[in-house]
Amino acid sequence: MGLLIIGGSGFLGGELVRRATAAGHAVAASFGTRPGTLQGVEWLPLDVRRPDEVASVIGRLRPTVVINTAARTSDWATTAEGAVRVAVAADRQGARLVHVSSDAVFSGARVHYDESAAPDPITPYGAAKAAAEAAIRVLVPAAVIARTSLIIGDGGSAHEAFVHELSAGRRAGTLFTDDVRCPVHVADLASALLELAFSDHAGVRHVAGTDAVSRYELGLLIARRDGLDPATLPAGRRAGTGIPGALDVRLDSDRTRRGLRTRVRGAREFLATPGSGAGLR
Repeated sequence: MGLLIIGGSGFLGGELVRRATAAGHAVAASFGTRPGTLQGVEWLPLDVRRPDEVASVIGRLRPTVVINTAARTSDWATTAEGAVRVAVAADRQGARLVHVSSDAVFSGARVHYDESAAPDPITPYGAAKAAAEAAIRVLVPAAVIARTSLIIGDGGSAHEAFVHELSAGRRAGTLFTDDVRCPVHVADLASALLELAFSDHAGVRHVAGTDAVSRYELGLLIARRDGLDPATLPAGRRAGTGIPGALDVRLDSDRTRRGLRTRVRGAREFLATPGSGAGLR
C-alpha cells in the first residue's frame, strides 16, 4: 500500500490523512484510542510502545511511505522509544520515513536555530524528541526529520482552545509576552510534510512559520480573527515563574522553504482572516 500515517487521529495526523486522501494516495492511519472518521482510510489501532504491534502493522501493510506524528508530552516510551521502533520497522520494509520533531529540542540559549544546530533540550519532552532524532539519524540516514513549532488551525488546535477558554473566563492562566515561537498553520505543515515525503530530501528539515511571535501576540491574533475581546486575555512574563522550558526559540526554515513548492506562511498572515487554511493547495 501507499502511505501510513502514525497518529492519524490527532490534530496534525488528521490533516495529513485528509490531504493525502484528497491527493489520491492509498492511506492507512493508526490511532491510539479511537479511529478517525474519514472514509476510504484503513484505520488501525497501534501502540508504538509495543514492539510486536509496530512490527506487525508495518510488516503487514508494507507501506511505501511512513509519516510519524505520534508523541506524548510526558511519555518517553512513546516519544523516544516508539519513534525509533517505527523508524526501524519502516526501514526494514524499505519505506520512506518522515519523522515529525519539535523545537522543544532546543533550550532557547541561542534564540535563532538553523538546521545545523545541535539539540540542547531542557525538558523531558525535548530530551525524548532529541533522543529520537539522534537514533533515527544514525539508523535511517535517508529519513526526513521535520522539526516544527506551535501548530495552529482554523479553531482546532489546543492553543486556540486555550485562548477561547481564557477569554470566556472558563480557565485561569496567562499568555506570556516573553515566550516566543514560530507558529505554523496545520494545513501548511501537512502539505509540506507530504511534499517532503515524496521527495529526495533527507536529514533535518525545519518547517515552521515565517513570523516569530510571543504566546500573547499569538493569542491576540486568534482573538481578533475569532471576534473575541483582546482585553480579556491576561498577559505576563514567564521568566522567573519557574515554569520549565525554553523562552525564545525561533526555527530558521529558510533552507527548507526554498526547496519546497508549499508556501509556509507566518502567523500574522494565516490568522488575518477566518478560515485561512481552507482550500489551500
